[in-house]
Amino acid sequence: MFSQTAEYALRAVTALAEAAADMAASKRSSLSAAELAARTQVPAQYLSKVMQQLTRAEVVTAQRGKYGGYCLSRSPQDIRLLDVVNAVDPVSRILKCPLDRPEHAHALCPLHREMDAALAEQERRLAGLTLACLLPDRPQARLSLPKSIRPA
Repeated sequence: MFSQTAEYALRAVTALAEAAADMAASKRSSLSAAELAARTQVPAQYLSKVMQQLTRAEVVTAQRGKYGGYCLSRSPQDIRLLDVVNAVDPVSRILKCPLDRPEHAHALCPLHREMDAALAEQERRLAGLTLACLLPDRPQARLSLPKSIRPA
């Protein structure tokens, strides 16, 4: 469902959110690239590219220097999962029938219309979920889920 890059981005922001409390207690403001790679089990070079994209999208903030690293740019409740995914591998809607048949020139064929509807639903659900819902043992995370998809 998600590309490897999107999976890595979700791992990275989740790790940053989980580390935020630890960092506050130790008066640190960011997690180093090496620490983040170790926590997420993502190859450091690949993670570096993912983090650049997340920084450009203003999902995370990068800090340079001896005590530099990454931190979330907003609270987990304010970061939609759609923002994370779109930063690295945007959900691509189907705008034109890829079969390239003349009868499908003005509208999607039934197959691609259904596939586009599924992509639209994926986009809608990701827009309704925040990073907070991925954090363990956080009652406020559960409250951020829309009622239509909240677990019982």
